[in-house]
Amino acid sequence: MQLSAPDARPRVLHITQPVDGGVARVVTDLARAQLAAGLDVTVACPDGGELPARLRALGAGVRPWHATRAPGPSLAGEVWRLGRLVGAVRPDVVHAHSAKAGLAARLAVRGRVATVFQPHAWSFEAVGGSTAALALKWERWGARWASRVVCVSDAERATGVRAGITGQWRVIPNGIDTQHFRPAAQNPVRAGIPLLAAVDPGAPLVVCVGRLCRQKGQDVLLRAWGEIAERVPGARLVLVGDGPDAGRLRALAPDSVLFAGAVADAVPWYRAADLVVLPSRWEGMALAPLEAMSCGRPVVVTDVDGGRESLPTALAPRCLVAAENPAALAGAVTELLLDPPLRESLGQLGRRHVLSAHDVRHTAEAVAGVYRELITAHAVPPVRAEYRESIHS
Repeated sequence: MQLSAPDARPRVLHITQPVDGGVARVVTDLARAQLAAGLDVTVACPDGGELPARLRALGAGVRPWHATRAPGPSLAGEVWRLGRLVGAVRPDVVHAHSAKAGLAARLAVRGRVATVFQPHAWSFEAVGGSTAALALKWERWGARWASRVVCVSDAERATGVRAGITGQWRVIPNGIDTQHFRPAAQNPVRAGIPLLAAVDPGAPLVVCVGRLCRQKGQDVLLRAWGEIAERVPGARLVLVGDGPDAGRLRALAPDSVLFAGAVADAVPWYRAADLVVLPSRWEGMALAPLEAMSCGRPVVVTDVDGGRESLPTALAPRCLVAAENPAALAGAVTELLLDPPLRESLGQLGRRHVLSAHDVRHTAEAVAGVYRELITAHAVPPVRAEYRESIHS
């Protein structure tokens, strides 16, 4: 990825809320690649937690921006503080991640700086009734203040187009670090996980990695689990993650379901799994299935935005099921748990697919291409003209 000349460092300001889950990993990966390419990278996000510390360790500038996860009465103050922050950083490109940051950033900048909005799944899919109508109205109106709208799948873009959102679209599939997410060098892979100490090493193990919330659909998986456990005696399910639905899910879960809580690194869980499942209700393109496939594990995912596109074509018939359909989910999971050779074959196929189509280096270069377009097209304030000129030197 090459954007800068020796005498100029284009300034990129990433703005993100939330600061956990897949969005945080995308921001971290982009910041790492952009710093390595010589860009001046700053991230505005709520302070505390792991994301600011990780970014500072990489060498990125971090500007604390207090913002709630969802819109509310504090929005006006959040927009005002973000406007002052943008003025202090004086970026060439603002890159806003997810619905809340996309809302506040576009209101604060209002087209005065080249602005990339990356929804990471549309806000109006996450809510219902009048709230969904308001979210959709905003996305249609706010699109005027996005120089580019970056979607992580063709399906996510199509959802926006069907909803009446007009914009300068770019589709850049999610990527992951294929060197970090890779198969285990040796067996056994479960020995180092204390939570599994009392579990039979030969027990079929299903792992679901994701924030414990309605979007990720763990409740649907729990409704399917009774049939799975009946047909595959001894099977165990582990939910990896934390979130607002943790208490409710624990109350629904039988003894054969374990809760790992939030983890700093999910790689040991992917490697320990016989099968990784993500039964999401909506997505842009989830990272967990890509990470699991990169670790050589087969996956079952729901046919929401990005689901089909994240899989090799050959996996879709066995590994893609309708959302919110416990019976279909149970059938797909059971079939794979009962067929170890098939799981092994699908895991190898998935690994090759991620290496070719979802390496984070490809993603970072594609995002750099968007930045180049915007800077070269003079979509920045006149005071930053010297940076535009440097692109051609």
